[in-house]
Amino acid sequence: MSATASLTSGAAGRYATALYEIAAEAKRLAPIETDLDTLALALNDSSDLRDLVNSPIYPRDQQGAAMQAICAKMELGTEVSSTVALMASNRRLPELAGTIAGFKALAAAERGEITADISSATKLSAEQRKALAATLSKSLGKKITMNETVDPSLIGGLIVKVGSVMVDSSIKSKLSQLQNAMKEVG
Repeated sequence: MSATASLTSGAAGRYATALYEIAAEAKRLAPIETDLDTLALALNDSSDLRDLVNSPIYPRDQQGAAMQAICAKMELGTEVSSTVALMASNRRLPELAGTIAGFKALAAAERGEITADISSATKLSAEQRKALAATLSKSLGKKITMNETVDPSLIGGLIVKVGSVMVDSSIKSKLSQLQNAMKEVG
């Protein structure tokens, strides 16, 4: 539960908790989580959207109007659209990614799942994803939800974070360790 508590702290955590409570009360956890997944995918894929969300140069009303149009175009539900609008009016859009992560952590905890953050040099195949989820699930004794990111700088291998535990088997890390060892010898 400590991983969930850490994800639900700060402004992002307050928005995530409020949205989660609204979703639970309305018995709409699944559709709201789907809407948030859609929004998270858009944030990951669009540098323009990330700039709009994170840049302080846009006036509050411009950010709000743009986010309202984006939510409408993506056909997001009222709960998510209203939360995004509230965040825009309070100049809290930079907390949007944290709010999404916090909501997903709360929903996963409710289902008895653990979220694992996976970074890989290339996109994992469905077979690799399935094998990794099975291995993590077996070792942790819980169902695993994976948040995947691609980081080409890793060269190869994976970085797996579950709660406060991180396993770094990336080639980048191994090269860095080798470089440090060589500095100590020479």
